[in-house]
Amino acid sequence: MEKTKNIQSKIYPIATIIIVVIIWQLTINLAHVPQYIIPSPLDILKTLVSDFQNIMENTGTTLYESFIGFFISIIFSFILAIIMDSFEIVRKSIYPILLISQTIPTIAIAPLFIIWFGFGVLPKIIVVVMVCFFPIVVSLVDGFEKVDRDYINLFSTMKASKLQTFYHLKLPYAMVNFFSGLKIAATYMIMSAIIGEWLGGDNGIGVYMVRAKNAYQLDKVFASILVIVIVSIIIIYIIDFIGKKIIHWK
Repeated sequence: MEKTKNIQSKIYPIATIIIVVIIWQLTINLAHVPQYIIPSPLDILKTLVSDFQNIMENTGTTLYESFIGFFISIIFSFILAIIMDSFEIVRKSIYPILLISQTIPTIAIAPLFIIWFGFGVLPKIIVVVMVCFFPIVVSLVDGFEKVDRDYINLFSTMKASKLQTFYHLKLPYAMVNFFSGLKIAATYMIMSAIIGEWLGGDNGIGVYMVRAKNAYQLDKVFASILVIVIVSIIIIYIIDFIGKKIIHWK
C-alpha cells in the first residue's frame, strides 16, 4: 500500500506536467502565437539543444556563485546557532534582528553590493549568503532548543561536559531541523544569485536571461528557466538523499 502511494505521488505531478506541456504546444500551434510573445515547448527544446554550450557555461558561473554562498551560509549558521544556543542573551538580542533582516527586499539591497564590490562574483555571493543564511540558522536554533529536557538531564547525571552533550545529543537531534532548513535554502540559492546577476554582471545565467529578454528571444529565456528548475530539483534531491543517510535513525 505504501509503495503504491509513493508511485502515485510521483506519477501524478509528472502526468500533470505532460498534460500542461501538450496543451501549451497545441495552443501555440492552433492560435499561431508569435515566438516573441511566448515560445512553444518544442521551440524551447530546440534552443536548449542549439545553444546548450553557452547556457551551460553561464549556468556554471551561477552555480559557482550559488555554492560558494551556500557553503559560507552553512558555516556562519553553525557558528551563530551554537553561540545563540550557548548564550541566551545573544539569542534574545540577535533573533529579532534576523527576523527584521528578512523584511529587506533582496532586489533593493543587491545594487548596493554591486556599487560597493563591483560587477564580479563577490556581490552575488553576498546576496546568496543573505538569502540562505536565515532559514539554516533558524532551523538549527530551533533544533537545539527542541532537545528533550529528560535527555539533557540524563547527560548531566552522567557528568557529560557541555561539548559532549552538544556533540552526542544536541547536534544529532538538530540534524532533522538542519536538513529541513537546508532544503529551503537550496531552493533560494540559485534564484538569489540570478537576482544579483540581473542587476549587473558579465557572466551567469541571469545575465544570459537579461540579454535574451532585451533581444525578445524568449525561447532562450524559457530554456534558461528550464535548466534552472532541473538543476534546483537535482540539488534538493541530493540534499534529501544525504539527509536520509545521516538521520536514518529518525
